[in-house]
This record gives sequence, structure tokens and C-alpha cells, in this order.
Amino acid sequence: MRKFISLALCAALLIGIFAIAGCQSSNGGAKSQLKVGMECGYPPFNWTQATDANGAVPISGSQEFAGGYDVEIAKLIAKGMDKDLVIVKTAWDGLSPAVQSGSIDAIIAGMSPTADRKLTIDFSDHYYRSDLVVVVQKGSKYENAKSLAELAGAKITAQLNTFHYTVIEQIPNVEKKTAMDDFPAMRVALESGIIDGYISERPEGVSATAANPKFAMVEFAPGQGFQASDDDVAIAVGVKKGNTELVAGINKVLSTLSEDQRKAIMDQAIKNQPASN
Repeated sequence: MRKFISLALCAALLIGIFAIAGCQSSNGGAKSQLKVGMECGYPPFNWTQATDANGAVPISGSQEFAGGYDVEIAKLIAKGMDKDLVIVKTAWDGLSPAVQSGSIDAIIAGMSPTADRKLTIDFSDHYYRSDLVVVVQKGSKYENAKSLAELAGAKITAQLNTFHYTVIEQIPNVEKKTAMDDFPAMRVALESGIIDGYISERPEGVSATAANPKFAMVEFAPGQGFQASDDDVAIAVGVKKGNTELVAGINKVLSTLSEDQRKAIMDQAIKNQPASN
């Protein structure tokens, strides 16, 4: 009897050891998350769609998916850092507070690392660089402009709390209109004639004109466009101030991407964007 109890105890002990080992193995294999914030409303950098077509990623807490250039860059960064990517749809004004509070790990949202933003958050190396353009109505007197002088007197706006809005005064005699919350709102205002144009990065201008045949994109001749620093017209990943480990990890992944690869990813994002965006 004593021998039987001893064997039973040994068997129970072995089962417990295997169970603990199994749990440890399971937990050890789980990847940490990379929670990335973006508007999901700034094509071709990021947008919202109904399915996972073209490699779109689920948006946390919803039945929708996020696609676009920023999403593809986020996927590459997460894979390179061996993390599970989580997309957190966040209003533009909420992105910096979200990364500061830790509710997201990174901002990958077509955000420029301006001097003002660097006061509150840190940035990775640039992952894209683009010139500023103005989206106007096709057939308007501004459609064929090649210099800021040819936009003189126009009603121009840009997105709230962006560098774009600060350069409007470079247009002579400009009628600077109230900043708007997002690009869909600016497109509606442009089509309705409330504004004559809005400032954006070139990829967004390409996106806007592809989505709406009533729009045209003004690109400037060399030296005739907006004056801006490299940081102002580039975009980078924003992270919490002092998180040097995350910045280093992101930069390591970005360093593996050539300019040709970045351009190819953007070209594909422009092709993939839903027609409604």
C-alpha cells in the first residue's frame, strides 16, 4: 500500500512538472506587441478599409482594417523586431499624447519630425521624404501654377497642427483659411469651393487626384515652392521621449530599406488605396 501511494505521488509530481514546463514554454514563445498609432485616414500613407485585401492589418477594437504605406512600414518594423503588430486607430491630435502616455508604442502616421514635436517625443531616422504640393480644382486659374507667386490671393488651408499649415504665409497675399481636422474634410471643402486649395505631401496629392477627377495637383518648379527643412518634409516614427532602445530597434530595420524599396512600397500603396479614399 505504501509503495502504491509513493508511486502515485511520483506520478502526480511528474505531471505537475510537465504542466509547468508546458506553460513556461508556451509563455516564452509569445511575442511582445508593437502598438502603432495612426489616423487610418491619410491615403496613401494610411487608410481604413472593410477587408484584409492587399495585406491590410486589423484595426484594434474594430471590424475594419488599415492599409497604406505606413502600414507596410509598420509591418516591416514589427517583423524585423520580432513583435506582433497592433494597429490603433487614433485621431491626429491624439497621437502624441497616446505615445507619451504609453497607450501606443509608436506613431507611424506620415508625421514629420519637426523641431516643435521633438520637444515632446523622440523620432527614428526618416522613412520617407516628399515635397509639398497644393491640391486645387481642375480647371481653376491655379491648376497650372508652377510657383507660389502664381497662387497669390488663393484661399488655402492645411491640416490642423501640422507643418503644412505654417508655410501657407509663404504664398503672396494668401487668404489663409482655418485649419481642418483631416484630409477628407479638406477634399470636401475643395470640391465645394470653400477653399481654392490645400497643402499636402506629394503622395497625398497623387492620391487625391486619382480618387477625384475634379482635382489637380500643383507641383512647383525648382526653387519656386515652399521653403522647408529636411525634417519638415520628411516623415519618421515617433516614440516616447527617452525610449532609446525602441528607436535603435526601429532604425536598425529602416537601415535595411533602400530608397528604391521605399519608392516601390509607396507606388504600390497608391495603387492599392480604395477608390473612396
